[in-house]
Order: sequence, then structure tokens, then C-alpha cells
Amino acid sequence: MQTTNLARHPDGVSTGHTASLPNWDLTDLYAAPTDPRIEADLKSVQEGAERFAAAYQGKLAGLSGAQLAQAIGEYEALQEIPGRIMSYAVLLFSADSSVPAHGQFYQTMSERVTALGTKTLFFTLELNRLPEENLQGPALAHYAPWLRDLRVFLPHQREDVVEQLFMEKDVTGHSAWVRLFDETIAGLRLEVDGEELTLSAALNKLSDSDRAKREAAAKAVAKAMKQNEKLFALVLNTIAKDKAIEDEWHAYPHPWSFRNRANMVEDEVVNALVEAVKSSYGRLSHRYYALKAKWLGLPKLEHWDRNAPLPTDDDKHISWPQARDIVLNAYGGFSPELAETIKPFFDKNWIDAALRPGKAGGAFSHSTVPSAHPYVLMNFHGKTRDVMTLAHELGHGAHQSLAAKQGYLLASTPLTLAETASVFGEMLTFRSLLDAETDPARRRIMLAQKVEDMLNTVVRQIAFHEFEVTFHTERAEGEILPERISEIWLDVQTRSLGPAFNFTEDYRSFWAYISHFFHSPFYVYAYAFGDCLVNALYAVYQESPDKAGFAAKYREMLAAGGAKRHKALLAPFGLDASDPAFWNKGLDVISGFIDELEKA
Repeated sequence: MQTTNLARHPDGVSTGHTASLPNWDLTDLYAAPTDPRIEADLKSVQEGAERFAAAYQGKLAGLSGAQLAQAIGEYEALQEIPGRIMSYAVLLFSADSSVPAHGQFYQTMSERVTALGTKTLFFTLELNRLPEENLQGPALAHYAPWLRDLRVFLPHQREDVVEQLFMEKDVTGHSAWVRLFDETIAGLRLEVDGEELTLSAALNKLSDSDRAKREAAAKAVAKAMKQNEKLFALVLNTIAKDKAIEDEWHAYPHPWSFRNRANMVEDEVVNALVEAVKSSYGRLSHRYYALKAKWLGLPKLEHWDRNAPLPTDDDKHISWPQARDIVLNAYGGFSPELAETIKPFFDKNWIDAALRPGKAGGAFSHSTVPSAHPYVLMNFHGKTRDVMTLAHELGHGAHQSLAAKQGYLLASTPLTLAETASVFGEMLTFRSLLDAETDPARRRIMLAQKVEDMLNTVVRQIAFHEFEVTFHTERAEGEILPERISEIWLDVQTRSLGPAFNFTEDYRSFWAYISHFFHSPFYVYAYAFGDCLVNALYAVYQESPDKAGFAAKYREMLAAGGAKRHKALLAPFGLDASDPAFWNKGLDVISGFIDELEKA
């Protein structure tokens, strides 16, 4: 079964405290895990899948274009119901994984939905074996992009029984190990200055204005990671080996090859991005953090100073209603239609922003299914960074909402493009706040915060990518001990963040809480892709004499969902991601902000 897009924020660190925050209402999916509609839906799909297999298995080659289009439509409908069930299970588990029944429900639904998926697995495999001419014609025009993307995997497709085996074993393979990681992380309780905190709350304190509190929180996180590093190393090693087995069977040349193909992006484009960022470490992160050390009056920064507020940063508390108005006004200033797209998230309880034990850390927007709507999860502490996170996730929500009209098979976008609307939404919100600020000192603080967010999105994520490349490459030779994993982590962090930092020994195990390494190997470069892309896109917007026309083209781009690849989507804006100069254009925006800070 195709999974729905769950887009996570790259760095779930935020600050402060607030109350009376919204909890989402999942009843648009199901009323409860015991909702009788779930069993009825599972039975409906079971019966439908059996009829579908009886009607089409082994018979696709003899179908006309119109008949094939009808079959794809039936297949699409069969995918949506399990997609709804799994969306509900994921969201329930993310909201509070400390409830054993939530984990049980998630695992049970995963197993049952996977079993159903095996009944229709033949369809995409058999479609891919058809001659190209069988997939042409006006009747199949709507599904042409989906068929095109399906063909990308043809060289890696194996016999039906092998593909079925990999699908069935996932619930006891990768998915099971991810569940263990999630439940362990959610169950951690850290003592910080005599207070028992969740990991998310402790990480939040790394942005505290009191350096002693940041250090105490950092040491508590380090202690918890060190205590659990054997478990996390086992999980990471097992996930990597599980992936390597599948990659070998499917003849993927590198550990990152599947992700690039799934993202519908060429290897050389990703390589150009990675090399552009790595070669810019000096003019970006190294230069900025040297400035920050000077501002903080420190000869060297410790790792707990990375997200520290500046000395004059009073980052006052922002209430939830204020955050709502800030984001809605920023989106509305760009496009009233876009603001109307995200307004229901607030009005209809599609956002879970409350703070509670057992809740997933960080933030994400889950697209669910086209017949429903997306849901946003975040942990709102009432600070500016939280407003940026809200703007980011609602960008995803707007993208997912507008693309829903494409239908289940075409609504989901590759990860590289999935970050476009989220990062653009952040930029709109930042520019709105910056333009409204008249105090030069406050503007400098806001600019510094934006640079830090961009470094977290670009430099930090490419460093994460480097970590994964090294780890998965070495894992091919055998299991990697926790000490070596920590060495790889410290090496990429040192090179990416630069000489302004003094990295203590207790930072070595911080790799262990980065959920992307466990959930979605090689996901992380998509953040850098999206940020650099948006920087270039926003520059076009600023230079455009027709702002309304640009906004209309932008909404059309989002509404295309997965129907177009990056070349076609960016062409109306005069941009081309395959051009190496494209990435430097995006990185120049960050460098320009740092230039401005150096002059302030």
C-alpha cells in the first residue's frame, strides 16, 4: 500500500511555555480505535481486493487503454481506505505513544493493512512489465505521471513473490524497529535541575537564555543518550542492514539510490547540492558561529550554545492566538486564497500543539488521504521559532490540501518538492515580521534567528546526510559499534559547524535522538533542497512586477502535487535545479544575510 506523506520539521527545538493549546480532532478519520467503521472498512477492502485480483491479475496485457484506466481507478480507490486507517493509527500513536493500546493498535493495523496490500501488489508489478505502447493514449492521460514515475523502478523490480515477501516482512522489520525507537524516545525522562522532563522538553531548554540551564539540559540529554546508545546503535544497525538487504535484492548501486529515485531527482542534482553546501561551510556556518561567539562574549561555543538566544534577545512570549494571526496575515499578504486554505486548520482543530508526555517531539504535517484533510502536530512553547515551525507545517498543510484534487496516486509529492511550500511559508512569515519591525537591534536579532534556522535547515541537514552516507557505507562491511557511530557524528559536526565550537565528549552520542536516521534514511537532504530552492524562488517573487501573477503560478505549482517533476514545476519561474549555479543562488541568500549581520 502507498503510504501518505508525513513531513517532519528538520529540527524540533523551540523555547518557552504556554497553555490552552489546541488538540486535534481525529474524528474526521475515525471516532476511536474501536470505531466499527474500521472493521467495516477493512472488510470492504478485503472483499474489493479479492474481486480486483480475480478481475485483473494476469490479464492487464489484454486490456484496452480505457479498460486499463478503469482498472487504475479501481486500484486507487482500494488504496485510499487503508491509507485512511493507517493515517489514523499514525496520528493516534504520535499524539501519545505512552498509551500501550495506541502502540498495539498501530502495530495491528500495520499488519492487517500490509496483508491487504499483498492482494493488490501484483497490479503495479504487472503494469510495469507492460510494453510502453500499452500505457499510451488519451484514456490514460490523467495517470500518465504516475505511470511515468512507476517506470523509474522497473530496473529494480523483482519477481512478484519477492516483492510480496519484502512487503510482508516490513511490519516485523523496519517498521517494528522504528516503533521501538519511538516508544523508547517517548518514554525517556530526564532530570534537569531537579525537574523531570521529556526529551522534547529537555531539548527545548537548549534554547534557554540562561547558559547554565542550557548546559544542564545538554548534559541530561547526553546522559540519556549514553545510557541508551547500545539500544539505539542496535536499532540503527539493524535498520541499515534491513535496508541493505532490500537494496541488494533490488540492485540499487548505493544506499541512497532508492531515496533519489523515490524523490524523482537525478543523482547528479543531489550531488551538486551536497557539494555546493559542503564547499560553503566556511562562508556560512563557520562565519556565522564565529560572529555568535563574539556576540555571546565567548572564546569558543559549546554545543549547547548553538541555539542560544542572543544576549539582547528578549524573545517575549507569543500566545497561540497571536501566532495564528501572525501566520494567517503573512500568508494572506502573499495570497488571500492561500490564507483561506490554511484557515480551517485553526477553525476545525486540525492542529495538535499542546505539550504533554508521550507526544512525538518536533513537528510534522500528515497529508492523510484526499477524501479527508491533513493534520499538523507540533509542540508550541510560545516563542518566535515556534511561530516559524507553525508557518512551516502549515505550508505543508496548504500544499497537501491543494494537491488532494489530484487523487490518491498523484497527490503526494517527492520529498525534494514537499519542502517547497513549508520553507516558502516560513520565509513569508519571517519577512512579514521583519518588515513590521522598526527597532534596528530587534531586526538584527530576527535576522540572526533566521540565519540560524536556515543553517539548521541547510548546513545541519547536509551534515546529517554526510553522516548517513558514511554510516551506511561502513555498515556494508559489518555492524558498527556505538563508539564508531559517535566518531562519525562528531567528525561531520566538527567540519560543518566549524572552529568556533569546542565539542565536549558528551556531544558524541547526540546522533541517537535524530529520528530521521531511523524513520527515513537519506530523507534529510530534502530540507536543504527545499530551502535553497525557496531562496531562489523567493528572489524571483521579490523581483516580479506582477506579485498576484506570481502567487497564482505558485498555487498552481502546489496544486500539481506529484503530477510534475522539478524541471516542469520550476520552469514557469525561470529556474532549473539541474544547473549547478542554481544552488549557489540559494546559498548566496544565506551568505547575504550574514554579510548584513557583520555590518550591523
